[in-house]
Amino acid sequence: MAREEALGDGLSDQEHRDHQARGEAFVNHSFRPAGHLLRKRRFAQSFVIGVALAVVAVSPSQAAAKIQHLTSPGGIEAWFVQDATVPLIAMEYSFAGGSAQDPKDKSGVANLVGDLLDEGSGDLDSKTFHERLDRRAIELSFSATRDTFRGSLRMLRDNKDEAFDLLRSALTSPHFETADVERIRAQVISTLRGESTDPSSLAHRKFLEVAFGDHPYSRPDTGTLDTVPKVEIAELKDYARRILAKDTLRIAVVGDVDPDTLGKLLDKTFGSLPVKAELTPIPDVVAAKPPQCAFIPLDVPQTVVTFGGPGINRHDADFMAADVVNHILGGGMSSRLFKEVRGKRGLVYSIPEALLWMDHSALFIGDTGTRADRAGETVDAVETEIRRIADEGPTQKELDEAKSYLKGSQMLALDTSSKLAQALLQYQLDKLPIDYIEKRNGIVDAVTLDDTRRVAKKVWGDGLLTVIVGRAPQAAAQPAAATPKPN
Repeated sequence: MAREEALGDGLSDQEHRDHQARGEAFVNHSFRPAGHLLRKRRFAQSFVIGVALAVVAVSPSQAAAKIQHLTSPGGIEAWFVQDATVPLIAMEYSFAGGSAQDPKDKSGVANLVGDLLDEGSGDLDSKTFHERLDRRAIELSFSATRDTFRGSLRMLRDNKDEAFDLLRSALTSPHFETADVERIRAQVISTLRGESTDPSSLAHRKFLEVAFGDHPYSRPDTGTLDTVPKVEIAELKDYARRILAKDTLRIAVVGDVDPDTLGKLLDKTFGSLPVKAELTPIPDVVAAKPPQCAFIPLDVPQTVVTFGGPGINRHDADFMAADVVNHILGGGMSSRLFKEVRGKRGLVYSIPEALLWMDHSALFIGDTGTRADRAGETVDAVETEIRRIADEGPTQKELDEAKSYLKGSQMLALDTSSKLAQALLQYQLDKLPIDYIEKRNGIVDAVTLDDTRRVAKKVWGDGLLTVIVGRAPQAAAQPAAATPKPN
């Protein structure tokens, strides 16, 4: 399942967050190199080695017993797990807004802000700011999803004062110097140029256009080659001013710090932010009704297929039943899609499919690649499995196995401070109770076979929105033309 990035993914409980990350990767076309600036992480090698040797192990039952609803002296709220297993602190936080708040003709503003907040602030230029991070082995990053502007901070316990102070500076007094803006803009444009001929990126962007039309969710969060060059520094500053405010702030902290100290750090870091954000209202939207199919011609050896349709909202009473069905349909190597499309027919290498929910809409979405001359057969096989799950629903055996997996996987999913902090933040964004970890397996157990059959028809019964990127069918049957040599 998934909850915006993508990647996302998402992310409610960890199984949900794994799906979320996958779904966000689809809609944000973020199959990028690990070092891409959007996902940049600033930390020293010694920090990585130290943490790798001493991860914070927290079982769901232990975590649930320790989760505190902390309110700082200044009124900043956070979900908090105090754990001194290792001297590490992880914090995840978010503000409402995200890329949906970009101006209509300036998509990519939120993404640029995320890439620039740590490029110098206060009395520190970009070089000095990053030297401070590296010297203290502090990991600091920002990113924009469609509905949120997020941040992540990790540090060793002894470096917490400097880490939180650098974050405060980045949030409250970012520079947005012309040289830094143009350097980051050039990197984003370079990535966008690469994506303009990448079949996966083209498929994901087209899928959003088909699904959401003129809604803000249809716009790529990283912007386009037309919009990014036009973004002005004043618009970056205005976005930060409007979005970074205390009324939509959600925080999760896990690690070796006591409540009193954490409360003071939160006040110092976030206390001077504006009280109220200035958000443009975003309307709810239902994705386009299937079936629909779009084709983008591109002379590449492998054809990419992105498929999906309207999904299910997080607070729908049938949500957990849909999550169970989704696992049966597209949740890994035991799923129907994997077995039928890869295992029996050998058409693809992988075929993940996920639920994705956002504040104003929801999707199910999948992605795969195949030989150009077998694209039609692949699409037919996917459609057959989607129809079969909608018409017949799962079997009792599939339901029992899915429940067992979904319950057992959670025990392995919240095994580090960072994962637990990410989960606790997502619970808040999804408006789930603070004891959701304890309740979740009972909710899974309560799903019946009748529930899954009803929800399978409800979510998957209308067919597919499909985007195909590759050679035209007639071209796929012919050898590719030789590339002309330059004169």
